[in-house]
Amino acid sequence: MKTLIIIPTYNEADNVAWICDSVLREQPEVDILVADDNSPDGTGDIADKLAVDDPRIHVLHRQGKEGLGAAYRAGFAWGLAHGYEILVEMDADGSHRPEDLGKLLESARSGVPLTLGSRWVPGGSVVNWPKRREALSRGASLYARLMLDLGVKDATAGFRAFRRETLEAIDLDAVESQGYCFQIDMTRQTRLAGLAVAEVPVTFVERVHGQSKMSFDIVKEALTRVTVWGLQRMNPFGARR
Repeated sequence: MKTLIIIPTYNEADNVAWICDSVLREQPEVDILVADDNSPDGTGDIADKLAVDDPRIHVLHRQGKEGLGAAYRAGFAWGLAHGYEILVEMDADGSHRPEDLGKLLESARSGVPLTLGSRWVPGGSVVNWPKRREALSRGASLYARLMLDLGVKDATAGFRAFRRETLEAIDLDAVESQGYCFQIDMTRQTRLAGLAVAEVPVTFVERVHGQSKMSFDIVKEALTRVTVWGLQRMNPFGARR
């Protein structure tokens, strides 16, 4: 099945060549789309050179830093327009291991509408994360699961594979979330469309090069939106719809 790995970048000059090479060594039949938000460190220029040397690599140059959600929406639109059947979200910094990619692709190719690479199912793990970061991630997933009845352990997972028909069933233009709230929102939208979500265990590794994009605003957005969505699921008497 025609498969696209979407890798959003902003100031990932130290990582973009390595991650593209690693992905293609593990899964030589896939294509890669680097969606670069006009990185001032030259990430986009590096990606362009990679694309010249390898026809499996493509580059989507965006006007500026608009957030993770906007980058993925643009990547999805590009991939759907170019006929891809499986579209995968993957970080540029190595936190999503290329050697785990096969698990997601096997699940997606078997017909699962959305497959999450999960840290919090049996067999999943994190490496080199401080305890407070792990607590934040686990807490956010638990809160989203309880408020939205998502039925998954790792609602904020950013390593995930969508089938084409899943994305076509979702109104992507209505998904305005950014940061890891975007991941919660996409899981929510998939569930609202009546589609199944599966989780496969992966190992998440803290980045070595560059800086994390996590911020207080990202956490605040997720908390606010999940709370609002959760309340919308309640009828006036407090019963769930």
